[in-house]
Amino acid sequence: MVEAQRFRIEQEMTNLVNELDKSHLRKMQGDMHRCAAKCCDDPQTSLERVHSCIDTCTAPLNQANNYVQGEINHLQNRLQRCVMDCNDYARDRLGSDPSQETVDKCTIEFEKCAVKCVDKHIGIIPNMMKTMKSVLASGKPPPARSE
Repeated sequence: MVEAQRFRIEQEMTNLVNELDKSHLRKMQGDMHRCAAKCCDDPQTSLERVHSCIDTCTAPLNQANNYVQGEINHLQNRLQRCVMDCNDYARDRLGSDPSQETVDKCTIEFEKCAVKCVDKHIGIIPNMMKTMKSVLASGKPPPARSE
C-alpha cells in the first residue's frame, strides 16, 4: 500500500512539473537560448562581456527553476513530516513487547494514516499549481524557500 501511495504522489509531482514546463518554463528556456545566442553575435565583444551577457540571459530561468524546485521540496517535506508523525504514533502504540495482533493493527493504522497524508497533500497541489503559475507569469519568482 505504501508503494501505491508513493507512486500516486510521484505521478502528481510529475504532472505538476510537466504542466509548469508547458505553461511557462519551456518558453523561458527558448528565450534564454535566443538571448544567449545573441550574446555571441558580435565578434568584437570581449570574452568577459559575452559570459556576462549569457549569465544575464540564464538568470530568469535559473530563478524560476529554483523557485519551482523549492516549492516542490517544501511540499515533499510537509508530506514526509506527516508520514513520520503516522509512524511515530504507530510505534508509540506498539509498546515494549507487542503481540503479532498489535503489530498488525498498528501497521494497518499507519497505512491508513499515511494514505490520509498523501490524500491531503495531493489536495494541496491544484492551489499550489495556481500560485506557482501566477508567480511565474509575474516574471519575478521569489527566492527559493529554505527549510
